[in-house]
Amino acid sequence: MDLSALLAVARGDAPADLVLRNGRLVNVFSGQIEDADIAIFQDRIAGIGPGYQSREEVDLAGAYVAPGLIDAHVHIESSLCIPPHFAHAVLPRGVTTVVTDPHEIANVSGLAGIRFMAQSSRALPLNVVVMAPSCVPATHMETNGATLEAPELAQLLAEGTVYGLAEVMNFPGTVQGDPGVLAKLEAFAGRPRDGHAPGLTGAALNAYAAAGIGSEHECTTVPEAEEKLARGFYVFIREATNAHNLHPLLPLITPANHRRICFCTDDRQPGDLLGQGSIDYMVREAIAFGIDPVTAIRMATLNTAEWFGFQDRGAIAPGRVADLMVFDELQAPQARQVYAAGRLVAQDGQVLPGLIPAQVTIPPEVGATVNVRWESVDFRIPARGHRIRVIGSLEDQLVTEERILEARILDGEAVADPARDILKMAVIERHKASGAVGLGFIQGFGLKQGAIAGTVAHDHHNLVVIGVDDASMMAAARAVGDLGGGLVIVNDGQVLASLPLPVAGLMSDRPVQEVRAAYEGLLDAAAELGSTLHDPFMAMSFMALEVIPKLKLTDQGLVDVEKFDFVDLFVE
Repeated sequence: MDLSALLAVARGDAPADLVLRNGRLVNVFSGQIEDADIAIFQDRIAGIGPGYQSREEVDLAGAYVAPGLIDAHVHIESSLCIPPHFAHAVLPRGVTTVVTDPHEIANVSGLAGIRFMAQSSRALPLNVVVMAPSCVPATHMETNGATLEAPELAQLLAEGTVYGLAEVMNFPGTVQGDPGVLAKLEAFAGRPRDGHAPGLTGAALNAYAAAGIGSEHECTTVPEAEEKLARGFYVFIREATNAHNLHPLLPLITPANHRRICFCTDDRQPGDLLGQGSIDYMVREAIAFGIDPVTAIRMATLNTAEWFGFQDRGAIAPGRVADLMVFDELQAPQARQVYAAGRLVAQDGQVLPGLIPAQVTIPPEVGATVNVRWESVDFRIPARGHRIRVIGSLEDQLVTEERILEARILDGEAVADPARDILKMAVIERHKASGAVGLGFIQGFGLKQGAIAGTVAHDHHNLVVIGVDDASMMAAARAVGDLGGGLVIVNDGQVLASLPLPVAGLMSDRPVQEVRAAYEGLLDAAAELGSTLHDPFMAMSFMALEVIPKLKLTDQGLVDVEKFDFVDLFVE
């Protein structure tokens, strides 16, 4: 940026590159709607007001103009798309910046995975801010594909690959002052350090805040969010595919506290991104709930920019990057034009041609990987009692329940009981061919036949399978292995639908619309087999995440997250 040239345009002494005339500017500083022209020079806003001359003009004819929206926390991998194809989904929605935590691919491919996500994002019109995954692996109770300690994360920071420290999921280690966790926090001193502490309260929450962590996106209730706001955290309200926290938390927002509240999507699959939307959907829902439109837009722009220290974004003001969302209805913002860094990048729901590369080279080190010692995979569970701990899956939530239920026992083995919606679950280690298999039971998926399986299993991303019988589970697991990673659903030994994920077993290299179509085929097949969940595959992917209460299953066994330790499947 030539600052002297920018100032000349701002003074009116030189023509702008572009002037957007007759716009209704959503001013997130003043809270007002301002009738104004917007002068743009190169990638910056040069001036606001009348009288600017330019080489090009666009008459907005009274349309509203808001700052480009910012997603405060997202795992791009959960879209099942690589960054260029993810950009096709969110840019036309007015989302111009995303803060991404690539810990999904980091848990499979380590540093190579993080660098791939950063490098494949650099040429995009979408501003992708990469954070350093803080917990790879998430805990000692899983097997994953890589280990990243403070020196490796500091290296990523020094080379400019990452901006801050992503969600610190090891909140017990943080609270107790674990040296490894503290070393990571110290490596990112002065940088944004995001939190992840579901249910943390009282003195433990004080310790977590004292460690220098400044945000939290795991709140599920208003009292939890209020306490975390009061202790100095920015609260990111989340609306993911399987974690619907927006509506329960909208009553939290008041004129007194809204400046510390942001929006994030965390994990959102293609159907929801292309159907409902991204951060724009959250803004519309907040306004429909009764939140002032400018307040809702501020929470999706300026608030997030201030937490992360993005002084050049988050508002429409001289000197800021010209990331803009043009829309017609203040009560229901829906982008019809999107400008990123001063140029038109999307119109009427589509990214303009030629702005995003159609093909991306996938390095071998982040290619498909399913390394399973199949001869060690055995789903049989000899009965050692009559009562079992069952994971209770909850609709629209990542948290689960621990349910103590009577086991169905046949021929001395504990088996699935579809009549009571008790299915068998297995997590098969797929990174090192160790032969480790964790076995358990889960309730809440509703399958009456067959099995579902996939290599998307937060955060270790081992091969997870849920089914009504061992034969179906093995067929599903084998089908995923044959794909080299992906998602499948089987019945009677036949694959009903599948989605190959050749990038680390997490992402497709196909366009987002193709991924959406294949994914919807999986969901339709699951519904035909009895599943009652909005998205059983996304739900399944979190049943192996041993950092969100209460009961989860890894390749090492059944985990009581609140005790932060393994528990026996059978209850005395």
